[in-house]
Amino acid sequence: MTAADDFQPGNDEPDNAELTEAARKLFSGPIDFLKSAPQLEHLPSPDVPEIAVAGRSNVGKSSLINALTNRSKLARASNTPGRTQELNIFDVGRPLIFRLVDMPGYGFAEAPKDMVRRWRFLINDYLRGRQVLKRALVLVDSRHGLKAVDHDIMKMLDDAAVSYHLVLTKADKIKPTALATTIEQVWTEARKHQAAHPLILATSSETGDGIAELRTAVLEAVMS
Repeated sequence: MTAADDFQPGNDEPDNAELTEAARKLFSGPIDFLKSAPQLEHLPSPDVPEIAVAGRSNVGKSSLINALTNRSKLARASNTPGRTQELNIFDVGRPLIFRLVDMPGYGFAEAPKDMVRRWRFLINDYLRGRQVLKRALVLVDSRHGLKAVDHDIMKMLDDAAVSYHLVLTKADKIKPTALATTIEQVWTEARKHQAAHPLILATSSETGDGIAELRTAVLEAVMS
């Protein structure tokens, strides 16, 4: 059996009850917005693991971060004018366990070329130069599946050798059969990318579906 044969939807899904409970407690504890970083030199010292969250515009990134962290307005704390093209950083745990890094959204059709260029430079620098980055979460709208801009960020992660989960958002907005089709399509594409983690997670910020599994996967990555 080859490695490709082991790559199945939901394969390697964390099922350790203790890890799941530890993740629940961690995300129910102290989580604070630390700062926004427009450039790498503004990042905090690389002394704890980091998990990055990426997604195109309107994918539901802020809602997912709030659901993941069991907060209602945490993501909005850093979502002020002038910070949309910066890395927004949150401390998780006290004492500090890891940092959650909210990457600037991508895929704005109307974005000026210089803004897109600055975004690409910032993200490339971060992905390639941050040794404490354990994993990225690439959010994909369940209703639309992977878009060209998602393929771009996946290639950037592949090139930077950063492991990433593909996380479907808004899973409650489509029928189960349509969701299953999207999962299969995303999984098929993920097999072509060496840095893609085999676990595809379907989540809903509104219903909470998949959030516990995502928390567990994040903690598993932090501990790896």
